Amino acid sequence: MSIITLTSDFGNLDYRVAAVKGKILSLNPEVNIIDITHEIQAFNLIQTSYIVRNAYKYFPKGSIHILSVDSFHHKSRKNLIYKADGSYFLAADNGLLSLIFFDIKPEAIYELTLNNRFDDVINFTSTDIFVPAAVHLANGGLPEVIGRKIPSAKQLMFPRAVYNESEGMIIGEVTYIDNFGNIISNINKDFFENISKGYNGFTIKFRNLSLSRIFSSHTEVVSDWERETEFHGQSAAIFNDSQLLELTIYKGSKKNGAKSLFGLNVGENIYIEFS
Repeated sequence: MSIITLTSDFGNLDYRVAAVKGKILSLNPEVNIIDITHEIQAFNLIQTSYIVRNAYKYFPKGSIHILSVDSFHHKSRKNLIYKADGSYFLAADNGLLSLIFFDIKPEAIYELTLNNRFDDVINFTSTDIFVPAAVHLANGGLPEVIGRKIPSAKQLMFPRAVYNESEGMIIGEVTYIDNFGNIISNINKDFFENISKGYNGFTIKFRNLSLSRIFSSHTEVVSDWERETEFHGQSAAIFNDSQLLELTIYKGSKKNGAKSLFGLNVGENIYIEFS
C-alpha cells in the first residue's frame, strides 16, 4: 500500500487538513495517509525542516511526503517534486527542501507542470497541485509525466554553529523547542567532539546560567541522578537522538520545562567555552 504523509502549518481547527485527505481518497481510496504534524508555526521553515528531517527516515523508501508550509499559490513560484534519500517530497520552491537536505544531494528535482496552463485556477495548492501529483506517484506514475527536470531549487542557509578559535568558544543558537519544552540547538555532536579534542574541559553558557556536563542520552541522565539525588525537575544537557545539543528538564513540559526555566527563545545564542 502506498504511503502519503502530510505536514502543514494549517492547524487542526480549519477545514484544510480534511480537504487534503478527502481529495487524496477521492483519487485513490487505497492510499495510506499519515499525519506528521499540522501544528507548524505559520510559515516556519526551520521548524518544519527539523520535524520532517527527523521523521521521514522512519517511513519506507518510496513514501510520498506532502509539505504544505508556506505553500499558498504564487504564479511566480514553482512547486516541486524532490526525490531524495529514496522518497518523494512535494513542496513549494521556498527553500524548505534545502533546509531538510542540507547534507544530502537530491537524486532529482522536478518542477510540477500539471497545472501550468493559463486557464488553470489554483485555489488551494495542496489540493489542486500537491495531491494530484502525490497520487500520481502513489499509483506508480513517473515524475517526468507531471513535471520537468530542473537542475536546482531555491537554497536557504541552515543556521550552523561556529567555532571562534581566538575565544576558545563554540557559538550556536536555539533552532527548535519541542512539546516537552526541551531546547534544541544547532551544535552537532561530531562538531563539538572535534573541537573539544584540544581542550581539557568546557562550560555551556546561556543567559546567566551554565552547565558543565553533556550526557549521551536521557537514559544516562536518569541513571546518574538515581545514584546521586532526587532528580525530578533537574536540568541537564544531552546530545539527543538527532545528535544535537539539547537543554532539558527531567519530566519537564511546556509549563515547567527547559523553555520555562531558562527563558530561551528560538534564535538566542548558546555558547560552549573551552578551557
